[in-house]
Amino acid sequence: MYCHSKNYAFRYTDADFQDIVRPASLLAVMQESACLSADELGFGYKHLQPKNIGFILSNWYVEFYRPVRYNDVLTVHTWPIKPRHLIVLRDFELFIGDEKVGAGTSRWCLVDLAAFKMLPSGVIFDDANIEYNDFRSTDFNSWKIPRADGDLPAYRKIISYSDCDHYNHANNTKYADLLMDVFSLEELRGRWVKKFRLSYIKQCKCGENLQFYRQQCDGDEWVVECRADDELRAQMNVVFDKL
Repeated sequence: MYCHSKNYAFRYTDADFQDIVRPASLLAVMQESACLSADELGFGYKHLQPKNIGFILSNWYVEFYRPVRYNDVLTVHTWPIKPRHLIVLRDFELFIGDEKVGAGTSRWCLVDLAAFKMLPSGVIFDDANIEYNDFRSTDFNSWKIPRADGDLPAYRKIISYSDCDHYNHANNTKYADLLMDVFSLEELRGRWVKKFRLSYIKQCKCGENLQFYRQQCDGDEWVVECRADDELRAQMNVVFDKL
């Protein structure tokens, strides 16, 4: 069965103040592997861009079995699951050497880049000769994140150059940093991110003023969300563990 594999050596700048690789840096290499796999299978950016079609992410779920540190070499395994009508699933397994340190799954949508409207997956997959891997890395299937209460934002941020990608909106990996910034270093000291969910509700464009809110659910579990003028744009459900 098909599986794309690639090793990633992290840089000092990928780690936080505890030498643990940040969720955004981990998502960056997972997205890189997803893009390389799509290129390999014939439905990557270079294949779709001339047709004015592209993939956007709607959700991430990632779980870790121990912290990943800046001097670790992470092997990312990824493969696509047979598409549904609008949703294309892609799974991941994460290894350091022979040790499995994490797993994840993601949901992607095809969009018409001119109108930025969703397209059925059959536009590119119905006639594609792809050997899908039906093995699932995780049995997770609970995508809905509860809303965070409160009217007082933890902080504000204007989307700018360093946040944006070739779709002219904030890249999905950037949200993990932006949403994690609601926590202070003292709150995070002695803790690491054990698992998280991310939901992208609506794109954030350059120049938009975003507000970030948080709510504690139970113990070390939190809901964080991003809004623009009270309109929900993205959510993160994060669970911490003690080092």
